[in-house]
Amino acid sequence: MADLSAIQERLGYTFHDPSLLIVALTHPSMSHERSGPVQHNQRLEFLGDAVLQLVLTRDLYERFPGFGEGPLTKARARLVNRRALAVHGRALNLGVFLLMSRGEKLHGGHERPSALADAFEAVVGAVFMDGGYDAAHKLIQREFGALLVSLDVNPLVENPKGELQELLQADSNKAPQYHVISATGPDHDRIFECTVHHNGNELARGSGKSKKLAESEAAAAAITKLREKPSPPPASGG
Repeated sequence: MADLSAIQERLGYTFHDPSLLIVALTHPSMSHERSGPVQHNQRLEFLGDAVLQLVLTRDLYERFPGFGEGPLTKARARLVNRRALAVHGRALNLGVFLLMSRGEKLHGGHERPSALADAFEAVVGAVFMDGGYDAAHKLIQREFGALLVSLDVNPLVENPKGELQELLQADSNKAPQYHVISATGPDHDRIFECTVHHNGNELARGSGKSKKLAESEAAAAAITKLREKPSPPPASGG
């Protein structure tokens, strides 16, 4: 296993009880490889899921006082779905630190989106157990802060690709172009990354469990950037 100090540095949190972090990074497949009972990360994953829901629900509740239960639920779902959590797990490089059986490793378990999502939730649960609500809240804010800011600008877009095309058509009759730039994970659990371009310029990127979802995420990110960009001054008449 990799040095625990490296993952703690990535998390921005130092454990008082490092054994909690080890359990959070222990895949259930380890229980099939060892004769005695093995503590693995499913219980911490269960706890971390609840902590994530609580922290993000409170943040959304405070950020969007005009939103009812339905829109708030949709906004939270965008943040904590399995695909999104796998992206966080990959960004933290959790796959490098996972303890798993030889068979799981041989089948690409370290890169499997479901394993990365589970490990991310388990790490959140471990931080909560070790440092309490404030420590977990700080970690979640660090990981989700940029996404929460993007929700401030663009909380709920039902049809991101359609809305992006409408925004761009205000200045150009050219449609945006989407390109898949990578596909990772096994066939049954893939994550696609996509870029969206307009007039030869890359506007944004997105990821998802299908090409369609990745394109939608890229479109939503592009909408956020376009809305943040100041409008050009009107041309003077001559």
